[in-house]
Amino acid sequence: MRAKLTITALGLLSSPAMAQNMDVGVELPQLSVAEYHRPYVAVWISHPDHRVAANLSVWYQLDEGPEGKGETWLKDIRQWWRRTGRSLDMPVDGVSSATRPPGQYTLSFSSDDERLRDLESGDYILHVEASREVGGREMISIPFSWSDDANAEFSESGESELGEVKLILSPDA
Repeated sequence: MRAKLTITALGLLSSPAMAQNMDVGVELPQLSVAEYHRPYVAVWISHPDHRVAANLSVWYQLDEGPEGKGETWLKDIRQWWRRTGRSLDMPVDGVSSATRPPGQYTLSFSSDDERLRDLESGDYILHVEASREVGGREMISIPFSWSDDANAEFSESGESELGEVKLILSPDA
């Protein structure tokens, strides 16, 4: 186990959560539409005041295609783009990957993962945002507490571009 203390802006001592696991389930629904394009999806964690704590995953067109470079359209994932995307130099190793077809996907992380390593115990919000060309955009936000012994499951369902989004927190056995 790591023991690391940091001083917060209020001068209080806090420490990163240890030995915690996070699974994020993302469902991309099968849509019956005339023209279907795979959605761009961003998954990130913010503090309750909306400061970004961690970028977990960004799915977008990695190669240049008929519509141009995929990075050009990242700004259509509007909330993610405004909060953190525009300041990133894409692609980001371990974060960015190709778009995905309809289906259910699970992203698994542990407190040892570089993206969560400095996440301190406390309250956060998981965001999953999807945007699709000739389609809509949708964001699901799930508040949660990150700690050494949290054992919780949260689930929200989208109405159009996202199906069920599930967050499972568990202590490392």
